[in-house]
Amino acid sequence: MAVRCAGIEKGFGRGPARVQVLRGTDFSVPTGQMTFLVGPSGCGKTTLISVVGGILSPDAGAVEVFGQDLAALSRGRLADFRLQNLGFIFQQFNLLPALSAVENAAVPLIARGESAARAHAAAAEALGELGLGDHGHKMPQQLSGGQQQRVAIARALVHQPRLVICDEPTASLDAESGQNVMALLRDVALAGDTQRAVVVVTHDNRIFDFADRMVEMSDGRVVGASPAAAEP
Repeated sequence: MAVRCAGIEKGFGRGPARVQVLRGTDFSVPTGQMTFLVGPSGCGKTTLISVVGGILSPDAGAVEVFGQDLAALSRGRLADFRLQNLGFIFQQFNLLPALSAVENAAVPLIARGESAARAHAAAAEALGELGLGDHGHKMPQQLSGGQQQRVAIARALVHQPRLVICDEPTASLDAESGQNVMALLRDVALAGDTQRAVVVVTHDNRIFDFADRMVEMSDGRVVGASPAAAEP
């Protein structure tokens, strides 16, 4: 199992202004699969994947990623664990405008201490796998939305993470580009490796066919999953 969350509680604010977002949430992600997390806006999906990714700490409950209790890690060890094991793809791409496509894709490897030459070579290879082999020198503003999303995917996958977390990866794309991005994500992120996993938060029902498993949230809780997660 890639992810196990049990009884996750998370709220924001204090006193009368406090908003409880996650309410004893249980959530699991099997390896070797693409899991979609769906539900209405405001139900807690993005907060939940932020907890899974170690971006937010839960107020209560336990989070394990590949058997590692995230709460047991110091801040530095958590950052290292994320660099080694996690990749993130965001709705707005979050590319650095002053860096070329290959430089953007190389960021996780640079952060891990790889030399610029090795990081850029690996990033160029990742871009090539995504059909952008001739675009590595271009700046983000010179790329289409679909091309920028592919750069974001290359950045998320260049360090070969075991878990890829995607927040609305097709929301800014047209139907054809969204289909292409999801197909590439499945082919490259999983690549037949049963020890990897992908989690996708989405409202885009045009891409639901790519899911191996659908998990539905409502009002801060998981209310259904189909099919059920298999034990490791």
